[in-house]
Amino acid sequence: MLSNLSAWDVLLAAVVFVIMEAVAAAEHRWAMHGFAWSWHRSHHLPPEGRFERNDRFPFVFAGLAIVMFVAGTNVGSLRFLVPVAVGITAYGAAYFLVHDVYIHGRLGGRHLPRIGALDRLGAAHELHHRFNGAPYGMLAPVVPASVRDRAERSRGARIDLTERRRTTAERADS
Repeated sequence: MLSNLSAWDVLLAAVVFVIMEAVAAAEHRWAMHGFAWSWHRSHHLPPEGRFERNDRFPFVFAGLAIVMFVAGTNVGSLRFLVPVAVGITAYGAAYFLVHDVYIHGRLGGRHLPRIGALDRLGAAHELHHRFNGAPYGMLAPVVPASVRDRAERSRGARIDLTERRRTTAERADS
């Protein structure tokens, strides 16, 4: 498979990775905070265990990527779907590592060394949790000026995303 890799495949995967931020932000805004709120709500509440209903979303997205991989490897005219699926999968992995592991401290991520750029992403995500609205993006969040102003007025009301997402048993272990 790698011997058939072209520069266009790499470029397409990279472009899809970049585009996925906008797709994920739109999906988060209109699906997760819309008709799919019954699953996503669990992510905005204190955890009741190691897993939450929101954890179903990666399986849905992985299923779509798997369909693209299968179609792209078995139907010649759909070969372009393989690099598309690679870009989507790479974005999903980056999202998981930044959002779940680094920011929310799932899978032991709370012991990771602090990284300034990722802490800034975490600060933007904290605003999303605090106000239950924008920013909806994760790897390149757009924080509206009105949200920055609102955050400045309520500086002392920060949410500790790592603590909030940890279960009682995990808190007792630290």
